[in-house]
Formats: sequence, structure tokens, C-alpha cells
Amino acid sequence: MKIKVIIHEAEEGGYWAEVPSIPGCVTQGETFEELLTNLYEAVEGCLSVDIEDVTISEKSKILEIAI
Repeated sequence: MKIKVIIHEAEEGGYWAEVPSIPGCVTQGETFEELLTNLYEAVEGCLSVDIEDVTISEKSKILEIAI
């Protein structure tokens, strides 16, 4: 899966990024490399769901996929 990200130069220096397809998913970094690292963490955090908060039946299965 590919996700589009909008990267901005911050007025105070560094960068910040937003992921329009995931509301509220934003991050920042002092360098572009730091921004990319933080971006992967932010997307993973925004897409993760605490399994304890989900009700499943005995017939349900939990599957973890990579995107």
C-alpha cells in the first residue's frame, strides 16, 4: 500500500508532515531523515488498534498484515 504524505518546511527550521488519508496523523523532524523515521512511527501508531478494545467472537480470527 502506498500512502501520500505532504511534507512542509517548518518556519522555525526542520520539517513537518501530514498524512491526509489518516486524519490527525502528523509528525515533525529536525532533519529530513528524522522526519522519515518519525513518519513511519506516526503512520504505524495511527493505524494500530489496541486489540483489547475490540470484541471478537469465537469464530473470528485476528490477522496481522504488512502494508
